[in-house]
Amino acid sequence: METSIWLWLGFTGFVLVLLAFDLGLLHRRQREIGIRESLILSGFYIALAAIFAAGIFHFRGDQAGLEFTTGYLIEKSLSLDNIFVIALIFTAFAVPPQYQHRVLFWGILGALVMRAILIFAGTTLIMEFRWIIYVFGAFLIFTGIKMALTADKEPDLRDNPVVRFIRRHFRVTEGYEGAHFFTRRNGLLFVTPLFLALVLVEVTDLIFAVDSIPAIFAITTDPFIVYTSNVFAILGLRALYFALAGIIRRFHYLKYGLSLTLVFVGAKMVLVDIWKVPTVLALAVTVALIAGSIVLSLLRPRAPAVPAPADTPAA
Repeated sequence: METSIWLWLGFTGFVLVLLAFDLGLLHRRQREIGIRESLILSGFYIALAAIFAAGIFHFRGDQAGLEFTTGYLIEKSLSLDNIFVIALIFTAFAVPPQYQHRVLFWGILGALVMRAILIFAGTTLIMEFRWIIYVFGAFLIFTGIKMALTADKEPDLRDNPVVRFIRRHFRVTEGYEGAHFFTRRNGLLFVTPLFLALVLVEVTDLIFAVDSIPAIFAITTDPFIVYTSNVFAILGLRALYFALAGIIRRFHYLKYGLSLTLVFVGAKMVLVDIWKVPTVLALAVTVALIAGSIVLSLLRPRAPAVPAPADTPAA
């Protein structure tokens, strides 16, 4: 279905107003975000997505409404893994809690731009070369299997190739300079560790976008549905991070649920000409896999690590 340019402009303006409200009013001071505030803000963004979904159901029909809901749920679920990596980044660089919101705000703003570019590029490719959908499907299956095989491994973020590149080509301060990404010393421009954290957050989202955007193309190729479901999932990511950062490690089976979701969605794309999986079934399977992995994590918590015994001194 062709979407009016005014609807695109209206939605973009709405998102910009939300971001301005967030940065200019709610969080204009650098401070630590509490769990209660995070849960309220996260609930607000989820409610906005639900209202938008209701509008899609009303004005564009049940099929479009289901496509938006399924796409939003897939993007929201995959963002949980994003939260885990962001928590690792902030820990690795010891980002002070009062500056984390600033990193996430600008990181999400960049993510919106990058995802818009990827979505329109992907839509154009699918429209011009329909066989590319099989490539996307195979890629998702590969990604899902790889995620399952590496679920227990944590990346070495301080020795990341991106960080090494920046340190080789830019002057980096040893410590933080308040909430600044850049600073000047003796007339020379330096980047701060906060900038390194921001770059890694952006790179992380780009990597996740390469996984998640093909996944939603398995549900719909309508660029408006794809983009809006992505935007609503990303807008709530910042609030969700502050609510879940401390407990996300408890969901140790979540990555397996996410990996199975990617494999399922990839198989849906590969088999599209043999069997078109109903959107309702795709939504049900996604909910079952994500909710099941979270419940299983709570029912079977990971055993605490047992410290290695100290060497017994010789008599």
